Amino acid sequence: MEDHEIIGQIGDLAEEERRLEEAHAGVGLSPEELERMRALEVTLDRLWDLLRQRRALREVGRSPEEATPRADETVEGYLQ
Repeated sequence: MEDHEIIGQIGDLAEEERRLEEAHAGVGLSPEELERMRALEVTLDRLWDLLRQRRALREVGRSPEEATPRADETVEGYLQ
């Protein structure tokens, strides 16, 4: 996957997240929507992590293709 494809996915998922939040402003999300929101957050974290890995590898002269998606538990455990 190329950087522009990752960035495109990030944009699409962020837009879905925004629509969910705006559609339920002041009302709250249903259990299914909360589950979807959580899945979006985790997927976005994984994609951002992958993009950062690719950029870091490229910066040190290595192939960005060496980057690998990390597990949900790993990216969710990072300190913000």
